[in-house]
Amino acid sequence: MPGVAPLPDAAAAQEADLAAEAAPSPSPSQEDLPPEPPLPPGARIWRFEFAPDPALVQRGINVNVIRARLEEIGELRHAQPLVQGEGKIAFEFLVATALDESAFSGWGQDGVTYSLERPVEPQVPGVAVDRHSTPDGVTFPLNLGQSSVVRVDLAKLDDLMQMVGELVISRASLENHVKNLEGRVPAAQWRPLQENSLAMERQLRALREGVMRVRMVPIGEVFQRLQFGAYDLGRDQQKKVIMEMEGQDTEIDKFVVDKMMDPLLHLVRNMVSHGLEPEPERVARGKPAQGKILLKAAMSGDVVVLDITDDGKGVDPDLVFARARTLGLIDADTLPDPDSVLDILCEPGFSIKDRADLASGRGVGMTVVKNAVQELGGTLAMETQVGAGTRFTIQLPLTLAIVDALIIKVAEQTFAVPMAAVREVIELNPAALTVLNGNEILNYREGVLPLIRLSRFFGLSPHGKPSAYALVVGSHLSRVGLVIDRILGQRAIVVHPLSDPLVQSPGFAGATELGDGRGILILNVTGLINDYRRSCKTISPAEGV
Repeated sequence: MPGVAPLPDAAAAQEADLAAEAAPSPSPSQEDLPPEPPLPPGARIWRFEFAPDPALVQRGINVNVIRARLEEIGELRHAQPLVQGEGKIAFEFLVATALDESAFSGWGQDGVTYSLERPVEPQVPGVAVDRHSTPDGVTFPLNLGQSSVVRVDLAKLDDLMQMVGELVISRASLENHVKNLEGRVPAAQWRPLQENSLAMERQLRALREGVMRVRMVPIGEVFQRLQFGAYDLGRDQQKKVIMEMEGQDTEIDKFVVDKMMDPLLHLVRNMVSHGLEPEPERVARGKPAQGKILLKAAMSGDVVVLDITDDGKGVDPDLVFARARTLGLIDADTLPDPDSVLDILCEPGFSIKDRADLASGRGVGMTVVKNAVQELGGTLAMETQVGAGTRFTIQLPLTLAIVDALIIKVAEQTFAVPMAAVREVIELNPAALTVLNGNEILNYREGVLPLIRLSRFFGLSPHGKPSAYALVVGSHLSRVGLVIDRILGQRAIVVHPLSDPLVQSPGFAGATELGDGRGILILNVTGLINDYRRSCKTISPAEGV
């Protein structure tokens, strides 16, 4: 019968199957497994073993911390738990790295042991590297299971975001053309165009949000790296530090994360060096021997709010002002103003310490933090209490590529203001304005609101009508009102930074293109406030009239 094997052949096949079962199984390192990725040039495979311990946990050292360290020094190729005697568990990692042993030789005190698993191997094109083999000859694959994560170069995401930005501009141009056709063509023909335009707007916004989500990374990656800096500095200065984190899943643009990594590290190191007291001093004040630093992230609309708080000795305003007078940053007769303490701390070259060490004292830490936050269009605020601790609040935009903005009119010029920077829009009553020391102020929510007339600030010729609106921007300590003439509307804009030093200005964050082909400037709210306060003496919003 066709398709049925003869009986002798079937018996032979059965004997072959039994012999195959009796024979040793082939090693998984054969052709049935995919080839292991080749090593980078000059890289070696190191085997790390981490044994958890309660004492290490109290110092904040756990398996996630060790894993993050290993991912920093190279490519993590394998990880598995190991059951040891008496029910103890350890963790084994295989890492491909080109770094020298000196990069991790000091990890022994954190419960990490290591050994060289495989030296540098020549990479022969077309020859697959064998799987990892343990000393007893048992082989296993280095990467188990399938991963749903795809690594994409950030430059490719930037190109994709740029294409989405071009679509945003084209969509705005289409909207203008559709508006111009209203009344010129029959309604039966115009309405389908309008509906298609609105549908494209919804779809483009969904596409834009999807691309932005791809660029987003959890802020917890930054927090974990900050732990290492705080623990290492605390160990060097013989201070016990506990790091607590909240909101680690809060996501922010990868570009913003990379820009804020070093400034946040400066801020945390300053807290350990300047804020947290030594253990004997803390115990004498009735505080726990271990100093605590809390890292917290949360979403507030289109803004990410980062809170970094310590329970140290706080910032003494009198000490800051005395030091500032010694360095010549303020006049001897200048009265202390609690609201200006942060500005003095961020002055280049300012430091409380008389002598610089490896951690602080050079007067560049807070300057770096302030400049980085301002370059990203964010704000920096500080709250402190002597003997209780200090809290820094940083507000950053989610992304810098495409933002929602208000299109405003000042004199005969059109500008864009990011929506994330605008707290409120108020209508001005000329009779309610007061002039004090040459500056206009307005009674506002049990305080005063300094006003910046953009037409006068930019040297524009005002038209006949008085300005009718003010945009309330800034935090509660640096809140001001930007006086404008009209609000033309709200739309998504593509931010093009001003990279040419000849056209850069503290008042502008970049430029964008409207749908009608015109290019307009995007206001840098933080730069405007700082430049205005440097040019004239303003009234603090916390003061009464």
